[in-house]
Amino acid sequence: MSDLSSVSAAAFLVADPTRAAMLMVLLDGRALPAGELARAAGVTAQTASSHLSRLLEGGLVEVEAEGRHRYYRLAGSHVAQALEQLAAIRPAKPASAARPKALSPEQRQLRWCRSCYDHLAGQVGVAVTRALRERDYLRAAADKRFAVTAAGVEWFGRIGVDIASIEPTPRGLARPCLDWTERFHHLGGPLGVRLLETLCAHGWLRRSRTPRVLTVTPKGWAEFGRTLGLTEESVRQSQG
Repeated sequence: MSDLSSVSAAAFLVADPTRAAMLMVLLDGRALPAGELARAAGVTAQTASSHLSRLLEGGLVEVEAEGRHRYYRLAGSHVAQALEQLAAIRPAKPASAARPKALSPEQRQLRWCRSCYDHLAGQVGVAVTRALRERDYLRAAADKRFAVTAAGVEWFGRIGVDIASIEPTPRGLARPCLDWTERFHHLGGPLGVRLLETLCAHGWLRRSRTPRVLTVTPKGWAEFGRTLGLTEESVRQSQG
């Protein structure tokens, strides 16, 4: 299949609102049954099954069988990144555009702190990445990558992230990922994955029952303040 036909085929699949809704629910990296995806998209189980078959055939999701049950997840981080990038594309607003609608509580939570498939995103994720760059722990490198400095290796090591133990992908160890709500970059790549895992394991972050939503714990704010100079107030002020 040519690159052009691959793009058009993937775009066709994502363009359907029902399929898009199911894909976005899977952005937190979980594997979910068809019934739960049907409820999230507001369709019947039969309709969801038809859409999931198309997504599976198109390579956007994969399925795992557990007994009689089938669980669907995104086919990989490349799909998650594509969805995040698409979500960041919005039409330019004319000067006379109406004021944007107020965000719902869930939307505010997602914007504040969430998982972007398998790394930290939202206002908190952007602020952490910005602090890492300001302290010269991360530097912009060629090929849209981040380079980890010697000071960065030391910092990550202090919080329990052993850089040497992380295997880079063909796209490198760390890369900037455009945050679809903030329009700035947060840390992606294998280092971003390990960082989120470590922050959750050490109790800096806590996963919510709401898909993708993360909460910074009191311990997390204390440690972010001690190691990166970040406070809840400073993050909120910096994002506006």
